[in-house]
Amino acid sequence: MHTIWKGSIQFGLVTIPIKLHAATEDKAVSFRNLHKKCHTPIKYEKVCPVCEETVDNEEIVKGHEMNDGRYVVVDNEELKSLKQSNEDKAVEILDFIHIDEIDPIYFNRSYYLGPGDGGTKAYALLRKALADTRKVGIAKIMIRSKEQLAVLRIRDETLLMETLHYPDEIRATEDVPNVPSEENVAKKELDTAVLLIDQLTANFQPEKYEDEYRKNLMDLIESKQSGENVVTPKKEKQPDNVTNLMDALQASVDSTKKKSGSKKSATSKKKTTSKKTS
Repeated sequence: MHTIWKGSIQFGLVTIPIKLHAATEDKAVSFRNLHKKCHTPIKYEKVCPVCEETVDNEEIVKGHEMNDGRYVVVDNEELKSLKQSNEDKAVEILDFIHIDEIDPIYFNRSYYLGPGDGGTKAYALLRKALADTRKVGIAKIMIRSKEQLAVLRIRDETLLMETLHYPDEIRATEDVPNVPSEENVAKKELDTAVLLIDQLTANFQPEKYEDEYRKNLMDLIESKQSGENVVTPKKEKQPDNVTNLMDALQASVDSTKKKSGSKKSATSKKKTTSKKTS
């Protein structure tokens, strides 16, 4: 499993070396946009619409857009310095709470935490303490230039870290349009709804649920792999340096001929004019 981050867990005076691994993966089927005419993948270039030219990465700076349409430019070195001052490669546990206190809307992404070199004993200690107290740790960690709030818990004998949204990242329910206020519901209708829920109630078994759209899509792709729908994109034309050089030389020769011709013409005109004068 690929390690995406190395650091440590810190709570109190205890430091646990750890390695961070992605706990989930995106199984979505991806597509490339092809040119219908020749089936070549389409390029997306960074172009300045004002200068009408392609912009290299070295020419790009970060800008935060203000309400009036202007931008505050932040230098890459400033961002790097700010990141370094907040990134000490530590998962700092701030509090311990019961996980039932966290509304699921706060959960973002999941990561497995494996022990780093020399951290096995301390890792097992924290795992045992969390299990015995039935609590989880609330921590902060810097990942990809963003300070994340996170919860540390146990899953199948492995420490699991789930990043959380900050409160100001959760939109207010009051902003949802057309939500009905509390209305009088007929008892017979309510009893029927409750009965239906009771009949459909079961233990959660995630393995019985399947992404049927992705399965059908992959079946479709596999059925097309041996048919005429499989295309080979045309290779991009590589610039021929020899041809370009010859073109440049020929253009230079033609240009020289024109200049030479114009000089001869000017000289002959001067001679003709001098003869008429004499």
